[in-house]
Amino acid sequence: MTKVEFIISLDRLSESSRQEAELKAKEAYIMTLLKYGEISSGKAGKLLGISRLEVLELMAKYDLSPFDDSMTFDEFQAEVNQAKIKLGVMN
Repeated sequence: MTKVEFIISLDRLSESSRQEAELKAKEAYIMTLLKYGEISSGKAGKLLGISRLEVLELMAKYDLSPFDDSMTFDEFQAEVNQAKIKLGVMN
């Protein structure tokens, strides 16, 4: 397990601005981990306490594709075919 902490010394900081800054920092950190494939979108949602749909919306905000861009067309087609088989829609 990895624990991430950092310290920023500030003289005065309201509780509301501190909480918002911490949330935004956590969000950006998790989106960066997601960008580099260190965590899944499901894990990102759990860490942030949000739904998968909210994760997708956040990914759009950070300009992250919900698709694995490293896949070849043939690999992608194989995944589509597997999904069709599982859903029972294979012709």
